[in-house]
Amino acid sequence: MRRRRIRSDRGQVAIEYIGFVPILLFVALCGIQLGWIAYVHEQADTAARTAARVEARKGSGGVAAGQAAVRGGLAADVRVSKSADAVTANVSIPINSIIPGLSVEPATATAVMPNTDPDGARP
Repeated sequence: MRRRRIRSDRGQVAIEYIGFVPILLFVALCGIQLGWIAYVHEQADTAARTAARVEARKGSGGVAAGQAAVRGGLAADVRVSKSADAVTANVSIPINSIIPGLSVEPATATAVMPNTDPDGARP
């Protein structure tokens, strides 16, 4: 009697897994990138509100306050402008990409506060 060799499927799962791992890694990186983009936008909003509030209440120091409100590793470009009625703060923070080949626009935010300079030194 001859025994037939039964064909084994051993190793097929490993090969399927190896083929699927890059897709899983890409999806994970996309999730991390989206989280990072949302975080940087929140940092820009916080910096803009802080800069406008400090400049409106104290008459100066809004740029420094806006930059201090941002996490240390982020480079925020804070610009403050005044009118007789309002103080406007514009913030731009570049967003680093962890996905190769993806270019992300910088996070920008604008905040406007009423000009309540206690010294009355409105422009």
